[in-house]
Amino acid sequence: MQVLELIIFAGLAAIVLYQLYAVLGRRVGRQPEDTPAVPATSTPVERAADAAQPGADDGVALSGLAAVKAKDPGFDIGRFLGGAKTAYEMIVIAFAAGDRAQLRNLLAAPVMAGFDTAIAQREAENRTESIEFAHPPRADLEKAEVVGSDLARLTVRFLAEFRSRTKGPEGEGVEDRRTAELWTFERRLKSSDPNWTLIHVDAAEA
Repeated sequence: MQVLELIIFAGLAAIVLYQLYAVLGRRVGRQPEDTPAVPATSTPVERAADAAQPGADDGVALSGLAAVKAKDPGFDIGRFLGGAKTAYEMIVIAFAAGDRAQLRNLLAAPVMAGFDTAIAQREAENRTESIEFAHPPRADLEKAEVVGSDLARLTVRFLAEFRSRTKGPEGEGVEDRRTAELWTFERRLKSSDPNWTLIHVDAAEA
C-alpha cells in the first residue's frame, strides 16, 4: 500500500514539474538577446538617433535627433555644436559691447527685446563692458525636436569661463565668471538659409 502511494505521489509530482517548466520556459515578450548590442563608442545621443532611424515600420513617428536627421539627412551634430559654440561667443561678446546690429542677425525678436532692454539700462548708467573668453565654451546637446513639418529646435547646454571688464562712474572692475546656460536654437530645415536663430535662454546647473 505504501509503495502504491509513493508511485502515485511521484507521478503527480512529475506532472506538476512538467507544467511549471512549460510556463517558465516559454518566451514572453521581447528578450534581452533580441536587442542587438550597441557599440560602446557611440554617445547616448547617437544611440537614441540610431534606435529610431527611418526604415522602421510605416507610421512610426520619429523624435529627437533622429527626427532632425530624417528631415535633413545632411545634418551633422558635431558641425552644429561647433557652430553653436562660435555663435555663443559672438552673442556674449556683442551683448557686452552693446552691438545691436550683430545681435539682430542672431536672435529671435523676443530675445533681442530682452537684450536690448539690458543694453539700454547699462547705457543709461553710463557703463561699458568687454568680455574675454579664457577658452572656447563647452557645448552639449540637451534636447532636439522637430515641430510641425520642418521646424527644428535644438537646446544646447553651455559651460563657459570668461573675464568681464567693466567701466562705470565708480571706476573700473575686472571679474572672472563661470556660467551654465541652456540656449535653444531654431531653424527651418527646408530653408536655404543655413543659420540657426537663438529663441530662448535659460539658466542651468553647472
